[in-house]
Amino acid sequence: MNEENIKQNSWKAWLLAVRPKTLTGAAVPVMIGCALAYADAKAYGDDVFNWLSASLCLLFALVMQIDANLINDFFDYVHGNDDSTTRLGPLRACTQGWVSLDAMKRAIALTTCVACVVGLPLIIFGGLEMILVGICCVAFCFLYTTHLSYLGLGDILVLLFFGIVPVCITYYIQLHTVTPSVAIASVACGLVIDSLLIVNNYRDRDNDRRVGKVTLVVRIGSLWTERLYLLLGVASCLLGIVFWYQGHPLAFFLPLIYLVLHVFTWLKLRHINHGRRLNECLGETARNMLLYGIMVSVGLLLL
Repeated sequence: MNEENIKQNSWKAWLLAVRPKTLTGAAVPVMIGCALAYADAKAYGDDVFNWLSASLCLLFALVMQIDANLINDFFDYVHGNDDSTTRLGPLRACTQGWVSLDAMKRAIALTTCVACVVGLPLIIFGGLEMILVGICCVAFCFLYTTHLSYLGLGDILVLLFFGIVPVCITYYIQLHTVTPSVAIASVACGLVIDSLLIVNNYRDRDNDRRVGKVTLVVRIGSLWTERLYLLLGVASCLLGIVFWYQGHPLAFFLPLIYLVLHVFTWLKLRHINHGRRLNECLGETARNMLLYGIMVSVGLLLL
């Protein structure tokens, strides 16, 4: 797509603003939650698993991810954190003028409403407590970009809202309980997805430090960030031993393929260290993350 000839508020502009490549981060936790629930549902009969509620969980997660991307685009521009001359990551719609501020405000309001409409029927399957879950998802979607990411709390939110919450809630909606093994699996998923935020903030560390955005990477420095990136992949696979004990050894062994690729990306991360070339590591991390979700899910469903 030629980014130099994009008409303001055109479909091409909105496609770039939505950032479709990031949607895998929303899909992977729901995928794992569904695989866990489907595998355990066999003990209750094949008719226990509800595909409609699973589809609603996935759709809600995807819409919320789009909402988060638009909110991030808008507020980073307002805060002055997006400078087209120093930005190393993909260009943003508001900063480039591809999407007007008024149009972005309306889009944020629309996607937030759509997420609420999509999530509301989950009350039927998961009970009234789903309202509280939805409120928390929407609230922290805004708080992340506007406040919490500037305090170095982004990684905690990723662990919660891209690991623990979506995996456990997806499972709970199906079987109305959450087992210790599901909780452990949700933490492992959150660690894998946090590696994407780590490499993103590693790339942007100099600019974040300049504008006062104190991410975890800014706090601990480059060397410890590189070590943390490797540790996230190793820890997530070690936590997967819970699958083995639950009678799903393939769900432990198959993600080791992910770990090999994660290590190769870590070596490249250390070698590149600075600059736009780190976007290669970002793309590889997203690929690895999706592979992890697929390997865990396949491992759970095969046995």
